[in-house]
Amino acid sequence: MNDNRHTILCVDDEENILHSIRRLLRKENYKLLTALSGEEALKILEENDVQLVLSDQRMPQMSGIEFLSQVKEKYPDVIRIILTGYTEIDSITESINKGNIYKFFLKPWDDQNLKLEIIRALEQYDLIWTNKILHEKVLEQNEALKTTNRNLSESIQKRTQELETKNHALKLSRAILKCLPVPVIGVSVRGMIVSINQKAQSLSESGKSIEIGKKLSDCFSNDMREKIDEAMMCRTPITLKGCRLSGTNYDIDLIPLSGKFSGKGVVLSLREVIG
Repeated sequence: MNDNRHTILCVDDEENILHSIRRLLRKENYKLLTALSGEEALKILEENDVQLVLSDQRMPQMSGIEFLSQVKEKYPDVIRIILTGYTEIDSITESINKGNIYKFFLKPWDDQNLKLEIIRALEQYDLIWTNKILHEKVLEQNEALKTTNRNLSESIQKRTQELETKNHALKLSRAILKCLPVPVIGVSVRGMIVSINQKAQSLSESGKSIEIGKKLSDCFSNDMREKIDEAMMCRTPITLKGCRLSGTNYDIDLIPLSGKFSGKGVVLSLREVIG
């Protein structure tokens, strides 16, 4: 609609009837259109946004029922009221039952009743239109929710796959660490042993076994702790020569962690000294 007024189309082959309806509704806030035949009215409907059609039943060429049946087919949202004589009530009632007509008025009509029914009919139109807009809004929101849920599901699936891949990589890295042919020991910045591989499990210094959860000072001399602190501070690998563990001499590389774990710990890699 171009403004907030309702548009009413009145159809009757008698000019005096149309004049009467104009006078009846002249003080109402409606946009009033008129037509002298069903054919003319259909052309008006093609060019205007109409909310209510008020049509006479007895018209030449096309009766009111025939006209309003076409209106229902082409413009189903438009409220349709027909003016008729007493003798045509049976056919009008049948048309109402088929849904072609919203309501009928017998001629001559009561002005106040007709005005009141027009108000009610337009309220009905507004209610139906509001419900239609709300329904479409709900459908849009449902589609948006489906899209959000689908994207969330895809995101969760992708994240799950990433976690599964990382978990698999972690398990694999632990298996690789465990099977390394040289002893490897992981030490945290607090000096706690947090990781050992298979080769390191049987090692001990002066009878003190190397186990996860023990402090480094429980298994190694204070000199080892000082060298680890030095390696982390300088962020540079340091090698301790000729360390004796479980009756075997080892050179131990103290390799500080790098990247996001920089300063968080050190890896001890032991190389057996032959000869």
